[in-house]
Amino acid sequence: MELRDISADLAQVVEQASAERQPLVVVGGGTKGFYGRRVDGTALSVSGHRGITNYEATELVLSARAGTPLVEIESALAEHGQMLPFEPPRFGPTATLGGALACGLSGPARPYRGAARDFVLGTRVLNGRGESLRFGGEVMKNVAGYDVSRLMVGALGTLGIVLEASLKVLPRPAAEITLVRDEDPDAALTTMNALGGKPYPLTASAYDGERLYLRFSGARAAVDAAAARVGGERLSDADDWWRSVRDHTHPFFTGDAPLWRLSLPATAPLAEREGIGFVEWGGAQRWLRGERAAEAMWHQAQTVGGHATLYRGGDRTAGVFQPLPEAMAAIHRRLKRAFDPHGICNAHRLYAEW
Repeated sequence: MELRDISADLAQVVEQASAERQPLVVVGGGTKGFYGRRVDGTALSVSGHRGITNYEATELVLSARAGTPLVEIESALAEHGQMLPFEPPRFGPTATLGGALACGLSGPARPYRGAARDFVLGTRVLNGRGESLRFGGEVMKNVAGYDVSRLMVGALGTLGIVLEASLKVLPRPAAEITLVRDEDPDAALTTMNALGGKPYPLTASAYDGERLYLRFSGARAAVDAAAARVGGERLSDADDWWRSVRDHTHPFFTGDAPLWRLSLPATAPLAEREGIGFVEWGGAQRWLRGERAAEAMWHQAQTVGGHATLYRGGDRTAGVFQPLPEAMAAIHRRLKRAFDPHGICNAHRLYAEW
C-alpha cells in the first residue's frame, strides 16, 4: 500500500491561491464530480496524498489520508473482519476517503448504523488560507469546542480540504441474509415503517416499485429468528444487489434522465402515483427520475417536512440543493468566511451565494 504525504505542497498551492484570489476545484478520485453545483477554477488534486497512517484493529479505529482509495481501506479492514459501517458509495474504483467525507454520502445501512459523520473522530484540514488545522482525535469522546470534524462531512470542500481523517470502524456481522417480498407501494412502506420499530437486526431496506428487499445482519440466531418472523424469498446474490444500490449501477439509476433524491419522514405517504421510483432507508430516502421543476420538488418535499436534491443531471441553473431558511443560510455564510475568507475552496458548489 502506497504511503505519500504531499500536505506541504497542497498548503503552498492553497496559500498562493488565497493571495491571488484564485478559485480552486478540489479533486480526489473524480467519481462524484456530478454532485452539487458546477465549480469553476484551477484543479487541485489530493489523490496523491494517500495511505493508511494508523489502524488499531483492537480499538476499532482507522486513520487515513484523504487520497486513499476506499478499496484499499475496505481491503485492510476486511483482513481483520471489520468494515466502514456507513457503506460509503463509490461510483467508481478510484473513489477516495476524502471524497466520501466531503460529499457526506452514506449507503443502504445509513438509518440503521448511522451516517458518515457519525463515525468521524477527527480530521486534519487545510483552510482557505493554506493553514493546516487539526480537530478531534482518535477516541469517541472529544468534547472541547465545536465538532468541526463532522462539520466538514458533507461540506463538499467549501470550508477547506480534508487532508486526513480518523474513523470509527465496526466488526463485520457474523451472519447476513436478504429477504425479498412482492408488495404494492403502500404495503411496502407500511412494512418498512413497522420493521423499523421492532427489535430485528435490520440493516437495509429498499423498494423498487414491485419488490421489497430487507437485509438482516448480526448474530446467526438473531438473523434466523428475524427471517422466520418476517418471511420472504432469500436473495442469493444479495451482496452484489446491495452494491448496485449503493453505487447506482442498479437499472433504476442508470441512464441519462435527471435523478432526484427526496429526504422525507419515513412515514410520509407516497405521493407519486405514476412511477413510484425507488425507496430506501425505511421510507426516508426516495428517488425519482425525469425532468421536474426544482421549485415544485422543493415545495413537495417541504410540505411533508423534508427536502429535495437534484442529485444528478437535469437543469442545474435553478439550484441543486433545497434553499435554506435565511437564519440557517446566514450561519453557512459566516462559516464560509471563517474557514475560507477569500472564497477560493470549491466556491458555489453548495449554493450560488457562497
